[in-house]
Amino acid sequence: MSESNLSLKSREALKHIRNAVLLTGSVPSVRELMKAMDYKSPRSAMLLMKELEVSGFLEQKNDGGYRMLKDLSDEHMAQTVTVPLVGTVACGAPLLAQENIEAMVAVSTSLAKPGHRYFLLKAKGDSMDQAMINDGDLILVRQQPMAENGQNVVALIDDEATVKEFHRSGNFVNLLPRSSNSKHHPIILTENFQIQGVVVATIPKFST
Repeated sequence: MSESNLSLKSREALKHIRNAVLLTGSVPSVRELMKAMDYKSPRSAMLLMKELEVSGFLEQKNDGGYRMLKDLSDEHMAQTVTVPLVGTVACGAPLLAQENIEAMVAVSTSLAKPGHRYFLLKAKGDSMDQAMINDGDLILVRQQPMAENGQNVVALIDDEATVKEFHRSGNFVNLLPRSSNSKHHPIILTENFQIQGVVVATIPKFST
């Protein structure tokens, strides 16, 4: 079966599968796909996976699971992955705790590239306005525990997510604001400091 003959449901299933691979590194099980597509029975999801296998998009492994071989090749089709949008961080809670996730947002895979995990965070204040990160903007963050000097990072400081420019010198970390407002000052930390992620894109706040 050629790609052009794929049913709409198979294309939808492939999107869910792509999303799972990008976020978790593995193809979802039949039951996971069933839940993602809101089916009542696993049989419908199983049939879609079989169709994708026959079409060359999936390959069944020896353990009965699947691996993804390829994606749709339509260059005019936008490919997305859903990324959690983090809201207010609860006191003492991890940044990506379930209670902090406000929504799942579709983001182009040209921004959220395969092989990494991402989250979105709404910027607050003007401490990074000279880095073109303004109040209300969304920032796309690639989860990772390390950064290079000069990169903009997200960290939890005093139980609040903050975005600053990262610099390390010896045993100290300096988180610098890039602001037109002189009230903002650097945050100086010891090396016992964990980065939540690195900013890879800023999506400006839209006027409605």
